[in-house]
Amino acid sequence: MNRYRKATEQIHAPEALKQRTLAASQSLPVRRPALKAACAALLAAAVLAVVLLWPQGSPSPLTAFALAQPIYPQMAPYPDEEAYIDQETGEYLAGYEEVCDAWWRDVQHQRSQSQGHTQGMADFFSATARQFLAKSETENLAYSPLNLYIALGMLAELTGGESRQQVLSLLGVADMEALRTQASALWNGAYRDDGAVASVLASSLWLDQDVPFRQETLDTLARYYYASVYQGKMGSDAFNDAFQSWLDEQTGGLLKEQAAALRLDAGTVMALATTVYFRAKWSSEFDPSMTEPGPFHGASGNQTVDYMRQSSINTYYWGEGFSAVAQQLENGGAMWFVLPDEGTDVASLLQDDEAMTFLTSGQNNWSNQKSTLVNLVVPKFDISAQLTLREDLEALGITDVFRPDVSDFSPMTGAMDGIFLSQAQQGIRVSIDEEGCAAAAYTVMMMAGAAMPQDEVDFILNRPFLFAVTGADGMILFMGVVNQP
Repeated sequence: MNRYRKATEQIHAPEALKQRTLAASQSLPVRRPALKAACAALLAAAVLAVVLLWPQGSPSPLTAFALAQPIYPQMAPYPDEEAYIDQETGEYLAGYEEVCDAWWRDVQHQRSQSQGHTQGMADFFSATARQFLAKSETENLAYSPLNLYIALGMLAELTGGESRQQVLSLLGVADMEALRTQASALWNGAYRDDGAVASVLASSLWLDQDVPFRQETLDTLARYYYASVYQGKMGSDAFNDAFQSWLDEQTGGLLKEQAAALRLDAGTVMALATTVYFRAKWSSEFDPSMTEPGPFHGASGNQTVDYMRQSSINTYYWGEGFSAVAQQLENGGAMWFVLPDEGTDVASLLQDDEAMTFLTSGQNNWSNQKSTLVNLVVPKFDISAQLTLREDLEALGITDVFRPDVSDFSPMTGAMDGIFLSQAQQGIRVSIDEEGCAAAAYTVMMMAGAAMPQDEVDFILNRPFLFAVTGADGMILFMGVVNQP
């Protein structure tokens, strides 16, 4: 289903987007308000799901405010093998091989990004994981580092001077050219939407109808971030309905309740929203008949939870104070489970260089690994968390965007002073069961074991542990701490 269609025409990013936004900007009234301490907004969302479908229903109100909406890369559908098997002979029908080839070419095309496009991300992942997840204590906590990276990259596009430099420093890139190259490669490397697996990033810019904007900045957001552009009256019910509708559509409805609480008030100058939606099944699903209750020794006490069980030949990893295995997803990605050794807690692992190196970049060349029979016992869980990011971002060096006296948003709208980032928060939900995993997250920023394993390993996640969900290119989409399933 094509979710990126204009009411009367299709627009392909970025060139047609440039023309459409230019035409729309000429036809809409633009005034220069005298705002000295205006708030703007940046919102990002990330979703991970397994069996969910894109939401269906009545036409979206988005088209009433759309200056432009991009068309994402088109992919051949995942081959339905049963549809190509002769029920009488059991043989494949003509055309099946061609369908398979077309699907695989599209998958490979999206994966064929510039070599090394994921390099340099480990430092960002380590720094943010330590900052955001260290507060878990007895609560479950999670965040989406890739989503945060894309959101901050777009924030850098809106800012200038020291405000921009602070963002670039955290992202670990030298300049805007390097950021744009990497952001585009990360976007396309993560993208897949073939009916079997969905890994889709989306971006949007929301402008108040009275806000002047720089066309070249919109063009840049369209080219490197596939950004839609919307303009309307901030604070109005109609514009908020459109904003929430966009979030619902991009997140498969998983964040409907959280999105309903997000409103763009009349003091908001602009909002920048990014989402990433992901769904995939386990490559080898858990047998529901093997699921049994058992005790989980949580950070705030013991509880009884349902444990999924599976025994298979798998790679077992270990380091000083932890051990780890991965449960593969059908798209080539994986969900990693990292279990602290007895006597070691999750907080210690987050501060441990060896453990963070393993999680962020070290699995392929890890010396302490062994292929063995792994008896995996993992609890089913459905966790939710909410992060307030301002203090964390300031601790990581991003400070000027929060101060109206020094913030610089001139690349977006040079005619207005005093724009600042007034809120920054991320919400997330992650769940796993026998079929796979599902999660949703949003980021909101308002501008107004140490021993060699034996031949068989029992890997039992019956106490607090770390997890990370990676895409086919190894990028971490979600990362978190489970203290109480």
